[in-house]
Amino acid sequence: SYKGIAPDVNIVAIKAFDEIGKGSYLDVLRAIDFVIKNKEALNIRVLSLSFGAETQGHYWEDPVNQMVMEAWRQGIVVVASAGNTGPTPMTITAPGNNPYVLTVGSVTDNYTPENKSDDTLAAFSGVGPTFDGFVKPEVVAPGGHMIGITPPQSQLRDERPGSILDQDRFVMSGTSQSTALVAGIAALMLEADPSLSPDQVKCRIT
Repeated sequence: SYKGIAPDVNIVAIKAFDEIGKGSYLDVLRAIDFVIKNKEALNIRVLSLSFGAETQGHYWEDPVNQMVMEAWRQGIVVVASAGNTGPTPMTITAPGNNPYVLTVGSVTDNYTPENKSDDTLAAFSGVGPTFDGFVKPEVVAPGGHMIGITPPQSQLRDERPGSILDQDRFVMSGTSQSTALVAGIAALMLEADPSLSPDQVKCRIT
């Protein structure tokens, strides 16, 4: 009854966080390293990163950003969330602060999907510039009250019972939802033209 932007995409799901949604930098580094090492065997072309960490300085000093840049060099389109700590300036989280990647913020339709005139940047969406002066996010996508899938026993459902839609559907807002949508667009573009490089995909989407 509900379909995403690319419902038939082949997903390689990598869980780097625990049952309450927390993980270390090492967990994330191992996950991205797995993607890079298995990109040919599993035909991984797009890496969707719906998480964010507080920036600690220059983007190139961050270990996750270093790994993300390597994935980009290896031909993987990296799509990262802008973070949910907006709307004040310099609230883009890492690795969304990386100038290589395609960073995604959120817009909301204010519950009127047929009326575009009241669509606005979501109040939670992180905005730039980054610490290093880059304009971010490059794009925004729907991120308010989006329908997703959650296991029936998930902690998220226990914490937010008002957001439960049915047995495994859940309504949530955030730049993570927007990131998944744009990652789906990137997948459709690569299906249409597999020769596209990450730079070309980013350029065409923006």
